Amino acid sequence: MKKYDIAAIGELNVDIILNGIESEPEIGKEKFAQDMTVTLGSSTAIFAANAASLGSRVCFVGMIGRDSFGSLVRTSLEARGVDTRYLVEGDVPTGASICMSYGEDRAVLTYQGSMDVMGLDDIDLSVFDETKHIHLSSIFMQSGVLRDLEKILDLAAAKGVTVSLDTQWDPIEKWAFDYKKLLPKITVFMPNEKELQELTGKKDLESAIAAVEPYLGGAMMLKCGSKGSILIKKDGTRIELPAFLNKDVVDAIGAGDSCNSGFVSAFVKGLPLEECQRTGNLTGAVNTTAAGGTGAFASIENVRKVCRERFGQEIKL
Repeated sequence: MKKYDIAAIGELNVDIILNGIESEPEIGKEKFAQDMTVTLGSSTAIFAANAASLGSRVCFVGMIGRDSFGSLVRTSLEARGVDTRYLVEGDVPTGASICMSYGEDRAVLTYQGSMDVMGLDDIDLSVFDETKHIHLSSIFMQSGVLRDLEKILDLAAAKGVTVSLDTQWDPIEKWAFDYKKLLPKITVFMPNEKELQELTGKKDLESAIAAVEPYLGGAMMLKCGSKGSILIKKDGTRIELPAFLNKDVVDAIGAGDSCNSGFVSAFVKGLPLEECQRTGNLTGAVNTTAAGGTGAFASIENVRKVCRERFGQEIKL
């Protein structure tokens, strides 16, 4: 019996979220936002916090600075039931992102800080013996993790640990990800449409899907925003599932991460991939009912209530 269902390995930062912005910022001018939230940020942290709220046993492997933002990150994770014993405190400040939200879209300015420092040498390798599954996200924000990614995947395989990966966007747009070599080592690949096209260098989605299909290690959960998702299995089976649409979106920050948390939480419980996909679509939709990536995930009971009342669905977790 492993101690954890999921070990989230990745970046940590604080999100400063600005909503109700009258128009896009302009150089030399000052604009107003109607609302501000300071909260736990980073894709991997949002994933971990929400997976824990959904009932998974989660630990986090990441680096923070010895500062107030680092303290906020640690206490926020612990408040959501995430084990922080694998966090490393370093001399580089904790990262921060300013997120300017415009409906379903956003602009983000990030200081990477300590997230860009951690590599395999900083990780307590006992975590590979303690967990059933590893989730990695935002690899292009973490030069150390990106450098050591193949070693991390090989170590997981040697320990019999399944892996999910969401590359997220590459801020410098080099897309240094050898999918032909790395995808066979990944159990569930979780990009969105735009990211998949950039990773493969293809101009249309079908060509991008065709490029990665031969290399899938298990399955791909392709996130398509308000259109839903496409589940593609290693044998070529494809399931397209429409989104559960929220007619009153608060913001969509972290919706993809919340989708990941639902899918992976269902996956580690041994549910069929089709049910994992439905759960991911549901948790992605639940995310949009409150501000920030974790606002709607105070508890599994709250998530169940939102699923029933807002989307007419039951979540099977």
